[in-house]
Amino acid sequence: MIRIGLAKGRLCESAIESFRKLKFNEVIDLKSRRLVFRDDENQVEYILLKPSDVVTYVENGVCDLGVVGSDVIMEREETVYELADLDFGKCKFSIATMRNADDIMAMDSIRVATKYPNVARNYFKEIGKEIEIIPLNGSVELAPLVGLSDCIVDIVETGSTLKANNLVIVEDMYDVSARLICNSISYRFYKPTLETWVSKLKEA
Repeated sequence: MIRIGLAKGRLCESAIESFRKLKFNEVIDLKSRRLVFRDDENQVEYILLKPSDVVTYVENGVCDLGVVGSDVIMEREETVYELADLDFGKCKFSIATMRNADDIMAMDSIRVATKYPNVARNYFKEIGKEIEIIPLNGSVELAPLVGLSDCIVDIVETGSTLKANNLVIVEDMYDVSARLICNSISYRFYKPTLETWVSKLKEA
């Protein structure tokens, strides 16, 4: 039985639709409090996880496959195979600051508030800028408003939250989308089956 970890939330709903195209049975009930669902006919078991945990479960071999946003993969920096870009859950990592702020990219050192310290650190290192990371778990948009940071690094989908808080995008960093990931040992063990699934998903 192949075990698949799904990130709870909007990605999960889209992932279920994707697997439906593989003619799998509809066994997942999102209204239930259950976290594990089995499709005995197709020998597939689904586990619903926090997005940040999907990569860890796959990397450690508890799940053979996972569906999670590439933002989580980039931040966790764990070793998994990316089998496919599933072409949903699209957004971007972006740098944003106050609408009338000075040019932050011209500063010698930039205070960056973010939920994604590794992503932010790696990007600014690539472009040769020195930064101070201010890690936050809540609404990062607040940080520039109250003077905690010069800018934020966050995922942006429509930009409406930024606009509502008088923030503007300074620079787009990376594209983000849902990915089908795989444990390295599971890939070798299930390779023919997984290659067939990926081909069908891409066709769909």
